[in-house]
Amino acid sequence: MITTVERVAPSTRRGVELLLLLVAIAIVLLAWVSVDLTRTGAVPAQIVPVGGGLLFLAVVVHVVLRWRAAYADPLLLPLTTCLNGLGLVMIHRLDLARNKLGADGDAYRQLIWTALAVALAVAVLVVLRDHRILRRFTYVSMAAGFALLLLPLVPLLGQTVNGSQIWIRVGPLSFQPGELAKIALAIFFAGYLVQTRDVLSLAGRRILFFTFPRGRDLGPILVAWLLAVLILVFEKDLGSALLFFGLFVAMLYVATERVSWIAIGLVLFGLAVAFALSTFSHFQTRVDLWLDPFSPTSLRRSDQLANGLWGMAAGGLTGTGLGQGRPWLTSFAESDFIFASLGEELGLFGTVAILVLYLLFVERGVRTAIGVRDGFGKLLAIGLTFSVAFQVFIVIGGVTRVIPLTGLTTPFMSLGGSALLANWIIMTLLLRISDQARRPMAETPAAAPQSAAPGAAEATQVVRLP
Repeated sequence: MITTVERVAPSTRRGVELLLLLVAIAIVLLAWVSVDLTRTGAVPAQIVPVGGGLLFLAVVVHVVLRWRAAYADPLLLPLTTCLNGLGLVMIHRLDLARNKLGADGDAYRQLIWTALAVALAVAVLVVLRDHRILRRFTYVSMAAGFALLLLPLVPLLGQTVNGSQIWIRVGPLSFQPGELAKIALAIFFAGYLVQTRDVLSLAGRRILFFTFPRGRDLGPILVAWLLAVLILVFEKDLGSALLFFGLFVAMLYVATERVSWIAIGLVLFGLAVAFALSTFSHFQTRVDLWLDPFSPTSLRRSDQLANGLWGMAAGGLTGTGLGQGRPWLTSFAESDFIFASLGEELGLFGTVAILVLYLLFVERGVRTAIGVRDGFGKLLAIGLTFSVAFQVFIVIGGVTRVIPLTGLTTPFMSLGGSALLANWIIMTLLLRISDQARRPMAETPAAAPQSAAPGAAEATQVVRLP
């Protein structure tokens, strides 16, 4: 019997992606119309250009994926589109409450930033054909990441906002370079750990239940800790320090599978935070507001956290309804506290649905890391995914009073161009890595048999390989 192997290429699932994109945009447009019907009693006149624009941007990325990354994950783009769109809806709702219409509104500027983010994502997909190229720039990425982090400290360029010096201003434009720094540092961490993970995971001394590294191997984590301390001291930004140091410790643990690295990281970061609390009144104020946001002393300092909690409590399980709450009473309702704004009008059920979207995004990122075949891609995918997951935890934890407020923004949803650009780049890099992970390996066709047994009947069996 002669066996013929017929190889069937796995589905790219781009059709599923297109269908989910249409569903995501339909959800966003339905929410946008609901806001205007509640606030003005009429369907918004701009719904056609807004809906057409969002559809055009999403389809452009979809077409480029069919062209350049046909096997990329089919869920990442719809999830990003839905989160970005829901953020636009809430920003538009706050514009209506504050009577900021048209080009004067924050939603208009956020739409422009969304278009720029999509254009940048398309450029990354077209230019970067293989994520492994980034490994060549391991130490260049380190230099770029450090430079971006220190840029706000440059005189006349850096700008202090709400006690943290994490912004730069050039003319009328302001930008937060730390958002791009986390991408550069994730590339550096992935490239460095791929080269050194054997030494970091094998060498060391076992004490009780932990295997601790040698003193000479502590250098990388000490450098990362020193960077976090510098951010705490000079920029007074607890959120970014926690994010960058947590990113490195998480990638270090994934690369080495040593719990001792997590223990060492927690101790080092705890020492840095204790130092900051004893030195800077800005941090102590945030801790006091976290411990008791409703006390008269705390309310005189800032009522932001208290108003956010009251708003979510007013929303209950089902929410007040889009356009029917009072989220504008909370400071920075469109940026730092956009999750609380959505919680007030969508309720617990709505916020859980948003968390599920983030959970799916993280799950697809982890699945990509598991599926990709090279070590650099695995660590980079884990690092990028963790940066989004950890930022969601830090932001929502601060809004819901699990941890002190840090000033970070909710990925894809909060008002702000720099964060939106960076998060779309992260999503695009995950798409590029997932294309490599899901793409079938090139295989040499099996050689045909020389001859059949004499007198034997020849039969053909078709075997389909997934």
